[in-house]
Amino acid sequence: QVQLVESGGGLVQSGGSLRLSCTASGSIFGIRPMGWYRQAPGKSREFVAIITNTEWTNYADSVKGRFTISRDNAKNTVYLQMNSLKPEDTAVYYCQIVLSKDYVWGQGTQVTVSS
Repeated sequence: QVQLVESGGGLVQSGGSLRLSCTASGSIFGIRPMGWYRQAPGKSREFVAIITNTEWTNYADSVKGRFTISRDNAKNTVYLQMNSLKPEDTAVYYCQIVLSKDYVWGQGTQVTVSS
């Protein structure tokens, strides 16, 4: 069974930065794609960024140039560096790992950006 634990959320002023971390544990075979999603109040969960086993990355248009996803395979950890944060980035951020037949979500971490 695979588990994900996120950390790094918090309250930050507009223009500030935060770095989220997500560590995977359990029966992970090989290096799996991992990504970040977010859900704002009253909205659906949306894609933010993904990094594959070959370290190919992709981002939502709304975060391109401001967010950077990276990974440390030795630690089974993926990071999301968020710069130039805006109030509209306020959401619960969820980590996801894509397994061979399934995917697993973390519990989420709150990011609040004040104007």
